[in-house]
Amino acid sequence: MDRKFIYQEKVKLIRDNIGKVIVGKEEVTDLILTAVIAGGHVLLEDVPGTGKTMTAKSFARSIDADFNRIQFTPDMLPSDVTGINYYNQKQGEFTFKKGPVFSNILLADEINRATPRTQSALLECMEERQVTVDGITTPLNKPFIVIATENPIETAGTYELPEAQLDRFLFMLSFGYPEKNEEIGILKRFMETSPLDTLDSVCSGEDIINMGREAYDVYIHDLILGYIVDIAAKSRTHENVAIGVSPRGTLNMVNAVRAYAYIQGRDFVVPEDVVTLAPYTFAHRLVLKRGTKKSELKRAIINEVLGTVQVPTEDWNR
Repeated sequence: MDRKFIYQEKVKLIRDNIGKVIVGKEEVTDLILTAVIAGGHVLLEDVPGTGKTMTAKSFARSIDADFNRIQFTPDMLPSDVTGINYYNQKQGEFTFKKGPVFSNILLADEINRATPRTQSALLECMEERQVTVDGITTPLNKPFIVIATENPIETAGTYELPEAQLDRFLFMLSFGYPEKNEEIGILKRFMETSPLDTLDSVCSGEDIINMGREAYDVYIHDLILGYIVDIAAKSRTHENVAIGVSPRGTLNMVNAVRAYAYIQGRDFVVPEDVVTLAPYTFAHRLVLKRGTKKSELKRAIINEVLGTVQVPTEDWNR
């Protein structure tokens, strides 16, 4: 690399630490790490029991920062997320009691079990890194990352995430079932005790902020910026798409590919980074004309779009 990134050595430490708990999900680990460094939020969607919560907790344990978990339920209120003003009789005045959102890493477990009203309590937090209660705005600490999990929409007792909520997530990921040898490895690893119980942190929240600053300096060529915009534009005109990728989506892609190049040991972005991340960054932002919410169909459309947009060729280094 032309530029020395002094915090980049932390990437391997985090990967190795997560690998002590999670078996055979290196790609997912890299994607979540990319989001964390880019300052984005991650939505993990899959059937119960595939390791969503375990992965989120492993990341939280690997970073020495404030961590909170919200177990979403249908009877949860927005104030259970953001906090509430209550009358303090001892002090004779109203006092703000902070909710669990005041943390560095927030695990929003089974987010789609809460009502849309409660889900919307996270909109301001995720986009603007602040909370407004009773007209008073309080900034959140940095870094602030939401790692949310959800079961598929078809599962009983869940509520559909609104498009505005989905658009706040940098990535939407699915685990899938493990391969046979991976599942055997999981059984062996958890036979006696959970490795999560002894997992130590390997970096601080300040390290994550510094890694993000270094990733911000990763070079991205104008042709690759044009490539990202062309993909988004094609998604907006696809015959099965009612609403395509928003400008927020393209901006998020730029942040994501720089962070992804950073964890791959480069100081410049290549088109393959865009191809790798597009299904995870763009697909969940699509609104289809047929009304279906299936993630697989949306990812298939993005992959189809990728096949129709010309990949630029250039020397991508500075």
